[in-house]
Amino acid sequence: MQQIVQGIGHLPEIISKVVKQKLLLVTDASFPFLPIKDAVESLAVEKVCFSDFTSNPVYEDICKGIRLCRNEGCDAILAVGGGSAIDVAKCIKLALLGLENISGKNLFQDCQTSDSPLPLIALPTTAGTGSESTHNAVMYYEGVKQTVTNDGILPDYAVLEPAVLATLPLYQKKCTLLDALCQGIESWWSVNSTEESKTYARQAVEAIVRYWRPYIVDNDADAAGQIMWAANYAGRAINISATTAAHAMSYKLTSLYGLPHGHAVAVCLPEIWDYMLTPAAVCIDPRGKAYLLSIFDDIAHALGCAEAQEAVLWFRSLMNTLGMSSPVSREREEELTLLSHSVNPVRLKNNPVAIDEAQARTLYEAIVHP
Repeated sequence: MQQIVQGIGHLPEIISKVVKQKLLLVTDASFPFLPIKDAVESLAVEKVCFSDFTSNPVYEDICKGIRLCRNEGCDAILAVGGGSAIDVAKCIKLALLGLENISGKNLFQDCQTSDSPLPLIALPTTAGTGSESTHNAVMYYEGVKQTVTNDGILPDYAVLEPAVLATLPLYQKKCTLLDALCQGIESWWSVNSTEESKTYARQAVEAIVRYWRPYIVDNDADAAGQIMWAANYAGRAINISATTAAHAMSYKLTSLYGLPHGHAVAVCLPEIWDYMLTPAAVCIDPRGKAYLLSIFDDIAHALGCAEAQEAVLWFRSLMNTLGMSSPVSREREEELTLLSHSVNPVRLKNNPVAIDEAQARTLYEAIVHP
């Protein structure tokens, strides 16, 4: 059972419980500028630092971390950073524990496994993915994005410290906020949703609606704490339900147009939701169309809207207010074809309405501006 605590003041006690020899400290490029840097570096334990990875971690990066952790005899991992740092730490643990689940095969089969349980502590420095409370991670292998899913890589501890959000660049705050909001909404309508995941999703969405403005506009510390919890709830929700079409259709937008993940997901979501409300939409959720429409209304109410169509307009208005524009095509036909062929069919199966390649292209025509 994962333990979630708020405040870096809890970290020394956690470290004293789990580290017997050395701690592998996994950090990203933001670490030297964090207000918690001194607190982490002053932990009374021998530390081995690893930050030699890119913002989109590749297999070779992970292998460097695996060798360092094994050769130094580290028996616990602390990840301090955004989703990439936490993903790297998760993949290192996956490999050293001999867990297998990367596209159905073990890419790390030549690694020497560890006898240590390798406790993993995640301290997120953004409020977006909720990666600190999921059993998923992402890495790239031979240029292809791989999703790692294994219960064994759910961090044992999640430490939520909202002070780290104060120094985030404004655009990054907007992108990560939108990622959390989209995860909450997608989880809520996913065909895999449960009563537990819907409770987490509601908590995430309602908190973001209430606190996004003081968080983004005023850089308010109390609002930052609420948004960090909201992102964590969204992560817990998506950990149960998995993502849907907005995420599935976002990934190629990131690589093709350089849109950060949260921005890319957010330009997809209102167009997909709008389509799902049309008479042409075919419900594939086994709970039926009436159930799905009631869920759309529940989400709308959480956004402060009377009904779902109004909620789509609310989301578009939020994007305009935040200044988050849609990508613009350069070679339109070529790009639309590439985009429509790129969608991950596994994630589309989680969507409550069927979307085939032809419909994906139609949606991309609305998402990507000429």
